Amino acid sequence: MNLNSKEPKIYFLSDVHLGVPSAEQSLQREKKLVHFLDSIKAEATDIMILGDLFDMWFDYKRVVPRGFYRILAKLSELADLGIQIHFFKGNHDMWVFNHLKNEIPFTLYSKPAIFEIGNQKLMVGHGDGLGQGDNAYKLIKRIFAGPFNQWLFARLHPNFGLGLALKLSARSRISNGNFEEKMGNPEEEILVRFCRSTLENQAIDYFVFGHRHIAITYPLNATSTYINLGEWVKKPHYALYEKGVLKLVTIN
Repeated sequence: MNLNSKEPKIYFLSDVHLGVPSAEQSLQREKKLVHFLDSIKAEATDIMILGDLFDMWFDYKRVVPRGFYRILAKLSELADLGIQIHFFKGNHDMWVFNHLKNEIPFTLYSKPAIFEIGNQKLMVGHGDGLGQGDNAYKLIKRIFAGPFNQWLFARLHPNFGLGLALKLSARSRISNGNFEEKMGNPEEEILVRFCRSTLENQAIDYFVFGHRHIAITYPLNATSTYINLGEWVKKPHYALYEKGVLKLVTIN
């Protein structure tokens, strides 16, 4: 996968979940994200958004979902400045298609990608549906990701379709604020197990994922590290890759 040809300074963020738990709280989070992107635009070569930027999004051909004007305008500005935007679909915004991609523009990914920088390899993705287990979720994802089902949803009037989707989303823990993900034994984490199984077949220096809402830097061995970017609803984090080192940073 191609990156900016300049000396890379790559920023990673994930799970902003714009739209929940309320319009007011979402707006404050959106302003914080825009301010953060403003602060890095002079030095960033690439920005990687690892899914769930929106708590719900559907790319209609002729209709744009209401709201999120600040972040969409800021991403367009950064792209115009020559910063490469990489957007990985999450489980909440898997229905991002060509409209948003063509407007900003950015490179769109539906699955994890491997980036080679010098002699290092980074595997980057949202993190949902990876590894063994969680079969019920994988079935639901296949249904939602099916082209025919997406076509059927697009036939619904946006007022009804988006209203239904937001109503279903409101049942999630992050929507009602009742969530506090905790890390038990890291070796029992599904993404850690996925990383270890991947390392059996190829060398990866950094695995970077979101989805789990648990910000962590976890060494897998002497040369490989797993990083999860956490979430932005309660405690925003980002990761920065610079001069061969990838580090996780908390935004205070």
